[in-house]
Amino acid sequence: MQKKIIAVAGPTASGKTALAVEIAKRVDGEVVSCDSMQIYKYMNIGTAKPNRDEMQGVPHYMLDFVQPDKCYSVADFVQDARRCINDILKRGKVPVIAGGTGLYMDSVLNNISFADFDSDPMFRQQMQQLADAKGAEELHKLLEAADPEAAEKIHPNNVRRVIRALEVCNATGKTFTQVNAESIREPIFDVLIFGIDINREKLYERINLRVDKMMEAGLLGEVEYLWESGIGSDTTAMQAIGYKELIEYLENRCELSDAVDKIKMESRRYAKRQMTWFRRNKDIVWVNPDDEEFYEKVFEKCFTFLK
Repeated sequence: MQKKIIAVAGPTASGKTALAVEIAKRVDGEVVSCDSMQIYKYMNIGTAKPNRDEMQGVPHYMLDFVQPDKCYSVADFVQDARRCINDILKRGKVPVIAGGTGLYMDSVLNNISFADFDSDPMFRQQMQQLADAKGAEELHKLLEAADPEAAEKIHPNNVRRVIRALEVCNATGKTFTQVNAESIREPIFDVLIFGIDINREKLYERINLRVDKMMEAGLLGEVEYLWESGIGSDTTAMQAIGYKELIEYLENRCELSDAVDKIKMESRRYAKRQMTWFRRNKDIVWVNPDDEEFYEKVFEKCFTFLK
């Protein structure tokens, strides 16, 4: 019998954490975060990392354990997340996965085996030098030529992931997309996945409001602390939305108001990409938080699934 897991997917600011916590409380579960940026220490406000009050006493894992200047790959995440999941299952609890990083969630749940090949530091260095000299967009054009599908999914500003995809193409002679497809094996978990289907206009309003609240809560100070600590803008952590825009302000490349407006815009764009990613998954059960019986319907499906 496959091990049963419940997952909550959806765009940023849609209420994933709150729903995951409510589900965990009802089914005697524990939450495993599936967010590529909430793993980093000292990045609490900008990543919307849940605080103690929001956790409501429910144990959470995969949060706040990686130094922001460290490299931490998807493969690393999968290994650590599965360890947490298996530990929860061994203790007779229900793992509840909560996250908006589609690649990470799919990789954990779909039993992906990452390509085994030697890293090529020289190739990575050459690609980084190209990005430094001609810009991230120029580097992204190489990926568009080598693997258009991967280029569509990976944002040009995410230079590290672009380089990783190009490295896979270079090392294997296959596209990054093809290697990922070939790496999917038989699933090891039986998963019920909820997708939060929120009205786009309402979602965008929530995103804008959340950014304002983040600024009021001290996001600028959080970014400034990391910047002054020597965490470079080229690190994966500082490519997070909200951090890279405020670094531009700290480096006197824009006004603060412009940086905040850009955070809101990039967050809305990110939410759209997230929904595009999740919509492809035909197994997701979409639920509307505006439904008066929202929680009742979710809990009923959970209990039926876990029988």
